[in-house]
Amino acid sequence: MLWFKALHLIFMVTWFAGLFYLPRLYVYHAMSNDQISIDRFKIMERKLFYGITTPGALLTIIFGISTLLSNGLSAYSGQMWLIIKYGLILLLIVYHIYCWFLLQDFKNDRNHHTHVWYRWFNEIPVLILIAIIILAVVRPF
Repeated sequence: MLWFKALHLIFMVTWFAGLFYLPRLYVYHAMSNDQISIDRFKIMERKLFYGITTPGALLTIIFGISTLLSNGLSAYSGQMWLIIKYGLILLLIVYHIYCWFLLQDFKNDRNHHTHVWYRWFNEIPVLILIAIIILAVVRPF
């Protein structure tokens, strides 16, 4: 059903927006030295993770499964592009969960990474997004 597909895409954009911005907040948080900035970043990170990123992830998955089921599972059997896409989605979920662990580290003032590390970490969802879009649109396999 097209409504499921539309909602899947809307929430996918929401999820990725959160995954793009959260590590960027970690970059700035890791660079902060004053308590006012540190406290502000803790609030921003918490609200972004729990208010936007995680609901976006859950609704993306729910409407993705709904789209799959509404089209019939047999329509996708043996589709290598879809199997690879599922693997990338699993990797994205692991990334999301790891962001939660980083959030806990910042919350408890035990960050172990530099702002440079977070800048590189921030690029991972970009690469996953590119691969998923190419797989879903081009279906090269």
